[in-house]
Amino acid sequence: MNTKIQEKILNPNFIQNTFPLNVKELSENNPYRAMNFINGIWKCASNYLEILDPLNGDKFILVPNNLTEDEINEYRDAAKQCPKSGLHNPLKNPDRYNLYGEVFHRASFLLGLPQVEDYFVHLIQRVAPKSDIQARGEVKVTQRFLMNFSGDQCRFLTRSFNVSGDTQGQQSSGYRFPYGHVAIIAPFNFPLEIPALQMLGALLAGNRLTIKGDQRVSVVLEMFLRLLHLAGLPPTDCDLIHCDGPQMESLLKRTNFRLLQFTGSSGIAERLCNVMNGKIKIEDAGFDWKILGPDVIEFDYVAYQSDQDAYAFSGQKCSAQSILFAHKNWVQAGILDKIKLLAEQRSLKNLTICPILTWNNQRIQAHLDKLVAIQGAKVLFGGKPINEQHQIPECYGSYLPTAVYIPLQQIKENFELVTTEVFGPFQVVTEYENEDHVIEILENIPHNLTAGVVSNDIRFVQKILANTINGVTYAGIKARTTGAPQNHWFGPCGDPRGTGIGSPEAIIQTWTTHREIIMDIGTTPKNLTQS
Repeated sequence: MNTKIQEKILNPNFIQNTFPLNVKELSENNPYRAMNFINGIWKCASNYLEILDPLNGDKFILVPNNLTEDEINEYRDAAKQCPKSGLHNPLKNPDRYNLYGEVFHRASFLLGLPQVEDYFVHLIQRVAPKSDIQARGEVKVTQRFLMNFSGDQCRFLTRSFNVSGDTQGQQSSGYRFPYGHVAIIAPFNFPLEIPALQMLGALLAGNRLTIKGDQRVSVVLEMFLRLLHLAGLPPTDCDLIHCDGPQMESLLKRTNFRLLQFTGSSGIAERLCNVMNGKIKIEDAGFDWKILGPDVIEFDYVAYQSDQDAYAFSGQKCSAQSILFAHKNWVQAGILDKIKLLAEQRSLKNLTICPILTWNNQRIQAHLDKLVAIQGAKVLFGGKPINEQHQIPECYGSYLPTAVYIPLQQIKENFELVTTEVFGPFQVVTEYENEDHVIEILENIPHNLTAGVVSNDIRFVQKILANTINGVTYAGIKARTTGAPQNHWFGPCGDPRGTGIGSPEAIIQTWTTHREIIMDIGTTPKNLTQS
């Protein structure tokens, strides 16, 4: 480990010296003023937006907003300094693969320090309140990702391949090249994990990056970038911009980024696809489904996982369980009552119920009212704001874990309404007997991110898997829809623009492009014939 880093770690004020945001003192009386980072320099902005504490309404963060034309153009000019061949590639500056291997090694070590891990856990909980287990999971996945791609793994990941040619001295080689100057727009729900993993993948491949987090949580990304600088990240490799959506769109239009990676809502993804003329990789939200097969086993575990998938972090995950297809055998066994019991044990006190950052109570209630108006529909549990005493501001949601039963035969007639994703603690539940009817419904769901096939009946599982395409599908009696670890691909399927996160294949597909070079240095032939 670098001697200077060791000296800083041993300093009793290591956390305060590394991270200017003091999590413990963060409040309306001591707000943090976020800073933009461009071309290796931290900069204050001309205008700021007040961010409210989701738990008490305090104006506890000031984030850059309404940037001036000059401020936006700084990002444009900085991005355009990078050639389309990237900052490094297999033929240019290959030493930078080793550099990133070392940076990742140091960053993994730093993020694994108990005091640093706790700092990010508590910071995540301040801006996107979630349970300690949920927040700590983000930090651990990010730390493991850094570990996975440290050392020689950066250059191993982008290795080339070679095929012999037709004549002496001829051979073709396939290379993975970066795109050049690229951009990331990251979501609010995973303030560290999602932007960090995509950011690191982009950089190790040789791209120069401009990254934007959601303004409500982007201070987490800012602190992570400061950690990477301590680990040796070249300061001019990555710019951080705090701004709103329209201003980022303006930057995209004037900069001509060679690629945008977007994680967020499907509607915004389609808009940005037009802005980027198709040069976009998307991980959008999905109306994610779970099927409980005909075999009723491991009852308590299946109920536990169904509660987790629908209501952990109050359902604010792109992989959250949006609809549960329960076989009649499970319904008769009492699975819905068991899930209700588990959901009712959730509490704001331990953040197993959380503020909802994108859907307020009025919006959730309006959607619920439309659903229960469907013939045969009913609220199974929840269906109202939380009754615990709280100070969650009205701009955020504070709703109980909710399940609405919709008869299977009514789903087709009310398909668009029933399959509207609520980014909150909300799921649709239905009962089935013939899986063919379920498959017919699944065929029409437009977004195919995660799914769970809960069964050990191999023929049943095979039939469902063969007739669906969700990019991340968990199968077997322990199947879930959420909680993706760092050991597999996570991303949608069925969309040419779809992207992944977390695995070597995801980085290759998202952040590199194929280049073929054919070397032909052999003896030239005689008796040439024109054709």
